[in-house]
Amino acid sequence: MRRRLVVVFLVPLVAILLSLGGATAWSATRSIQQAFYTEQLGDLGYFVTSARQALRSGSATVIDAEVTRFHEVYGIDVVVFDLSGGTWAAGGGSDVVPDDDAERVGLALSGRRAEAPEPVFPWGAAESSLVEPVFDDGDVIGAVMLSADVEAPRTRILQQILVLTLVSIAAIGLGVLLVFQLARWVLSPVRRLDEAMIAIERGEMDTRVAEDTGPPELRRMTRVFNGMADEIERVMTRQQEFALNASHELRNPLNALLLRVEHLSTGLGDDWKDDVEETREEGRRMARILETLLGLARGGRADTTMSAVDLSTLAARRADAWREVASQRRIRMHSPGAGAVMSITDRTIVESALDAVIDNAVKFSPADSVVEVDAHRVGGRCVLTVRDRGPGLTREQAANAAERFWRSDDSGDVPGSGLGLAIATDLLESVGGELHVDSPEDGGLLVSLVLPDGAEG
Repeated sequence: MRRRLVVVFLVPLVAILLSLGGATAWSATRSIQQAFYTEQLGDLGYFVTSARQALRSGSATVIDAEVTRFHEVYGIDVVVFDLSGGTWAAGGGSDVVPDDDAERVGLALSGRRAEAPEPVFPWGAAESSLVEPVFDDGDVIGAVMLSADVEAPRTRILQQILVLTLVSIAAIGLGVLLVFQLARWVLSPVRRLDEAMIAIERGEMDTRVAEDTGPPELRRMTRVFNGMADEIERVMTRQQEFALNASHELRNPLNALLLRVEHLSTGLGDDWKDDVEETREEGRRMARILETLLGLARGGRADTTMSAVDLSTLAARRADAWREVASQRRIRMHSPGAGAVMSITDRTIVESALDAVIDNAVKFSPADSVVEVDAHRVGGRCVLTVRDRGPGLTREQAANAAERFWRSDDSGDVPGSGLGLAIATDLLESVGGELHVDSPEDGGLLVSLVLPDGAEG
């Protein structure tokens, strides 16, 4: 917006300054040329009078000395022609007359007076010549041609153009400075709005903009913005209160459930030992999720606990945890569990993100298919992958799959809100990770959870 405003102000300003500078330069050029022409006419008038007397007397001695001296002092050539067109007296110049000058001499001998020269650019001509007929009692008896070098007026004109150019450049520079200051002043309320929006994006929900500054149009925008910020703050506060209350309400039933599991486990045989341990682990994981939720509700972000995590082991455990749910849909969970893949990350966040992806894969996989959960290292990063054999997505659909509330047109009656992959994406971003959705050529969907690398142990 600032660029457009500067262009709107600056282009007309520069055009006006250039037009004024060009007009002034042309006027100065015409003025100097006019002064030079007037001076030539004065000199020409003097020599016409002297030539009339010399031509009457038939002696060229006096006029010859005058034109010679005039050439020596001023460097201007004066040539006197008789009625036949022959050179009668010349002051230091050549007797050969150029064709253009010869034509004008002929016109002057026919009685035609000299005309004002057309305006030319200073570099357009090297010499200026004027021819005036010499009359005696109304009859033409000769002609006088005066030829002067235009170097002096050309120098003055170029000096004037140089001065005007420097003044124009200075004026344009001052204009540019004023335009930028004007644009800054006009856009200052918009800039304050922009800074306030950035502050709110950083989590400073109490940021507001003064409503009594700026033009009336922007004051209304400021009031609307402050109202919107108030509403967002109220919504965020209600969400935090809800998450806080829900976390507190769930903590007691969860603790009671874990105690009930411990009590029941005392009456079970060794055959139930693995199932009891898995139940305990799921309960502890739910407790960690609740703690994360409490951190989000209190401070607006989770207090991540970064540690070395073996993603290969994590993938195998989460595959085992989903095995019972998947088997109800006749889907097999498979995790190769090759070597250790260590990453410095938050275990709870990664588990939650992986669960969201596995839930999506199980939901859309057909019966008697396999969902593969694996971990490996690619370059300097660790990757958790979930591969299903569902209907898959096109490349365009895969690019949108991680957006909130996005669902494929082919999802049909499959339950869901379109938030699973979006939640997984947000969780991974909080620990510096990424989520990629790809459509393999042989069908299904490949979701990759990319995490920072860590030392093997």
